[in-house]
Amino acid sequence: MPAIVTAERLSKTFRVKVRDPGLKGALAALVRPRYRDVHAVRDVTFRIEPGEIVAFLGPNGAGKTTTLKMLTGLLYPTTGRVEVAGFVPWTGGRDFKRRIALVLGNRQQLVWDLPPEETFLLNRAIYDIAGAAYTERLAELVDLLDLRDVLEKPVRQLSLGERMKCELAAALLHHPPLLFLDEPTLGLDVTAQEAIRGFLSQYRERHGATVLLTSHYMQDVTALASRVLIINRGHLLYDGALDALVARIARIKRIELVLGPGDGVTAEMLAGFGTVKSFHFPNAVLEVRRDEAAATSARLLAALPVADLSIEDPPIEDVIRQAFAQGLGEDP
Repeated sequence: MPAIVTAERLSKTFRVKVRDPGLKGALAALVRPRYRDVHAVRDVTFRIEPGEIVAFLGPNGAGKTTTLKMLTGLLYPTTGRVEVAGFVPWTGGRDFKRRIALVLGNRQQLVWDLPPEETFLLNRAIYDIAGAAYTERLAELVDLLDLRDVLEKPVRQLSLGERMKCELAAALLHHPPLLFLDEPTLGLDVTAQEAIRGFLSQYRERHGATVLLTSHYMQDVTALASRVLIINRGHLLYDGALDALVARIARIKRIELVLGPGDGVTAEMLAGFGTVKSFHFPNAVLEVRRDEAAATSARLLAALPVADLSIEDPPIEDVIRQAFAQGLGEDP
């Protein structure tokens, strides 16, 4: 089966006017304008297979949103080739748009003073969805997203989480096989984030949809994606399994302890087994070399009154930070 997304040596360069400060700089910019090139994306190549959920990670300004906009046809690349859902995005027309959905966490398509259902009906007309199919799809989305109580409320009266759910419903009424989600949980509370993640998992299981997701919330990544793309300064730095990234970058394991009754265990004693990250009796967290985790755990169990012990990888946020700290974010 061919890839649903193919990007080959994709680049985007913006020409930006340079202006010195003050009135003199403003006049000079009018008379003798100067420009500089900003390389937002540089020679990015990757493929996404049907049914995958892929996380697209990187700091602000790394090139994530620019790449999404090129994949969806909102921006033309400076160089490179793109094929999405069997189409070149800029020439695919209506048939291409029926195959994709783009949801931006900081943009909305809902009409502020009208209920969400009005936007749903508008999208039904735009995508020419038959009456029976619209009713069936809307009922499914209302059930999965728990929207029954908000359909008739004006959008301005909805919480941010409720609005984001309605945005997803509006974007998916035409059942696109490919979803581009740019920060879909941005600004949401923990409960709303979990609801969005649960919905995306269920929707993908039911319909086999492919998802390319950007997010600054690592819980989104660990809950949904097994593969990650990491971009920084426009360069693609990593493309592979999340577990492989952890094994490659994180040379440590965390040992989380719950100590049994009694006293006498001190931070100094624990330091003999590894780096003490936290110690508030009876709980302690140590960091040890990855290849020494099993042996250190055995030593701890033999030497201390341990009621419970678990070995974990470091938080994925720490792994991503280490990836850049170790020089992976530097220009080649």
